[in-house]
Amino acid sequence: MRAFITSVYLFLYAPIALVVLFSFNAGRNASEFIGFSTQWYGKALGNSFLMNALWNSLVIGLTSALLAALFGTMAALAMERMSPRMRAIFDGLFSAAIVVPGVVIGIATLVALVEVFNFVNPVLTAIWPGEVAPKLGLGYGSVIAAHGLFSMALVTMIVKARIASLGRDIVEASSDLYATPFTTFRSIVLPQILPSIVAGFLLAFTFSFDDFIIAFFVAGSKTTLPMYVFASIRRGITPEINAVASMVLAASLLMIVGARSLMRERKPASSETE
Repeated sequence: MRAFITSVYLFLYAPIALVVLFSFNAGRNASEFIGFSTQWYGKALGNSFLMNALWNSLVIGLTSALLAALFGTMAALAMERMSPRMRAIFDGLFSAAIVVPGVVIGIATLVALVEVFNFVNPVLTAIWPGEVAPKLGLGYGSVIAAHGLFSMALVTMIVKARIASLGRDIVEASSDLYATPFTTFRSIVLPQILPSIVAGFLLAFTFSFDDFIIAFFVAGSKTTLPMYVFASIRRGITPEINAVASMVLAASLLMIVGARSLMRERKPASSETE
């Protein structure tokens, strides 16, 4: 059993370790290590096209994660006040949004956005007072909307699990002390669920930053970092691509570790009795 588990982990993580190793290759061949060098990290950071794609991914990731954290928290709070039957229905809908393949989400979002644009753009042209009316199209907004809606389901499930663990006793005790609902939320509920909100934000950002499939369908003329990497790989793998992949891997691991640390239950310090 130990040998089997070891082989599974080697199969999963040995290729990733090789990518990181060959990112420090001194030569141009990505499959032949001839010496240690960090030159490809400098070339990657000096690539204007790469930096533009990185900026697009950061803008999209931060915006969609912020929207997902905001609306996901609101949805989790609302679901706790629903009847058990309605809560079960929404639980199923949010769970389905998480398990649906990304290619399905990408195609469905693209079709929905095209239909919305075909309806809204003629209306804008008809009512716009100037000569040139604005036109809605694929770009930042479409990717942020797609990533935000998907990530919202993830944030909702995380925050809802934290709210369920709190219980109603502290909220009822606050009401018995004549606190308003807003005061109860601000002073009692929010500090308790804030680590889960931040964890959901970090996971949503990680998903958006690393996503290729959904962005490929709805990004339009914008290029995200995963899209740039995919296009570069089609021309051949170089140590520069390995360096980009290593930096993305490091950033993603930091986000995931931070989210896991925030989601971990805090145990009260045990008092020593002597």
